[in-house]
Amino acid sequence: MKRVIGLVALLALAGCDQKMADMPKRNPFDTSPLFSDGAADRPEIAGTVATDADLAPQPDALPAALPLGMLQHGQDRFNVFCSPCHAYDGHGNGRVVQRGFPNPPDLHSPAIVALGDRQIFDVITHGYGMMFPYGGRVPPADRWAIVSYIRALQYADRVPAADLTAELKARLEAGK
Repeated sequence: MKRVIGLVALLALAGCDQKMADMPKRNPFDTSPLFSDGAADRPEIAGTVATDADLAPQPDALPAALPLGMLQHGQDRFNVFCSPCHAYDGHGNGRVVQRGFPNPPDLHSPAIVALGDRQIFDVITHGYGMMFPYGGRVPPADRWAIVSYIRALQYADRVPAADLTAELKARLEAGK
């Protein structure tokens, strides 16, 4: 009986083919006779959403009062993702620009200041012009933190002297 089972097992293994190990693969731009257009690559299906996509609704604006921690986190994320092009001060003369890349918009320009918070968030998410989309690299909470820091930079550039403390006025007059 053991010999019969062994013989059946041996015949079953002999009948196995290495089709999975030798499975043909298609490289990008290869042709394929399986599809009417002859291309092996298939177009993305409309409405496809990545499994890790954040589908939570996003607000249209930042809250009126922003916690200091959010601004500090926004500064950190801005320095990592935005400063190479926009520079640390947001005026658009970052390190890549100094090496020949086209100047991005000055974040302090009236046109950018006039944008809504959600519009800035959407530009970070989807990109605009030469700007690469960061939606897949920067989580939504970090994008909102960046928007908050951009707003802080814009305000700091235009803060009325009357709103400054006596200590800050003295430092401004001293040029520090």
